[in-house]
Amino acid sequence: MDINKLIRKIILILFLPLGIIISFLASQAPQTIEKIYSNNIYIFIGQTISVITGILPFSLGEILCYFTIFYFILVLIKTIFKALKKNNKRIYILLNFFINTLVFISIAYFTFIMVWGLNYHRLPFSVISGLDISPASVNELVMVCDNLIERGNKLRSKINVDSFGVMDLTYDYNKVFSKASRGYEKASYFYPELIGNYGNPKGVILSRGMSLSGISGIYFPFTFEANVNTEIPDSMLPFTTTHEMAHQRGFAREDEANFIAYITCSLHPDPQFKYSGTLMAIIHSMNTLSKYDKKKYLQLQNKYSKGIVKDLNYINKFWNKYEGPVEKTSRKLNNAYLKSNYQQDGIHSYGRMVDLLIAEYRQKNKGN
Repeated sequence: MDINKLIRKIILILFLPLGIIISFLASQAPQTIEKIYSNNIYIFIGQTISVITGILPFSLGEILCYFTIFYFILVLIKTIFKALKKNNKRIYILLNFFINTLVFISIAYFTFIMVWGLNYHRLPFSVISGLDISPASVNELVMVCDNLIERGNKLRSKINVDSFGVMDLTYDYNKVFSKASRGYEKASYFYPELIGNYGNPKGVILSRGMSLSGISGIYFPFTFEANVNTEIPDSMLPFTTTHEMAHQRGFAREDEANFIAYITCSLHPDPQFKYSGTLMAIIHSMNTLSKYDKKKYLQLQNKYSKGIVKDLNYINKFWNKYEGPVEKTSRKLNNAYLKSNYQQDGIHSYGRMVDLLIAEYRQKNKGN
């Protein structure tokens, strides 16, 4: 190998530890990241590229993923054959492949950190929004669950259903994608950080693969596209869409994106969005309550309308059929990814999503 080439590759490989160092330093300075990066640099880059890639009717990120996987497999096969053919150069060939792979990983990781990943280290949404996430009693959690169920039951009565009595959207997923920004427009009156002009979310061509992996949506930070699994139940689709749009707007933490999805769905003029957001909030809050007070959980569960029960059963049935080694591996990888980006909740926490739901409930009921 040419010595100059090797030096260049070593320099490029050093971008991996550099990215890790930058990420760590960013985690120590959330206010700086919020002010300089999330509210300025990212917004400019994100909106500019998102609008450009948004012109395409398909997900550029998805195509790039397939191309990268195909190219890697092709190079791997070529390397194996080359190594088998040239015994005297086998170590050199394999080492060269390893170095090139490391160069690619280093550049990809560093780019990820610089164009989006630093958003993991911005101020918590509770601080940005002024929501009070001080420790909550189980009684407060019960009140939040009760309120959500009551609202969910009312909204469910306005929802279109299929022949099985399960929620059936009155328009296709493309319409969901084009309508979703209305919720953000409404929410931006209360949370100005949510405003912005971004490309519409996109359906994934191979949504079945996402279902097998247990994934309902994914944000592709290199093309700034919000990608949605179009196979998921209709009751999940508006919520999942607005969740990925939260990532697009620079809110990287999963639970915060869930809360933003709930807020934007709740404020959306379409009852189908309102119901989807409320149903997902019910799932999160009730799952949490079941860990702290099983008796109250069962009492509140009995308040579900028949429609909500049907939708929840359908969601469970949908995901259960995809349970398997692929889904389990995907979940483990996702958990490892989240941990690597410092996504941890406080010791008193019910989980960031539920903490924010309680905080929003407190804010709405001040003085009552």
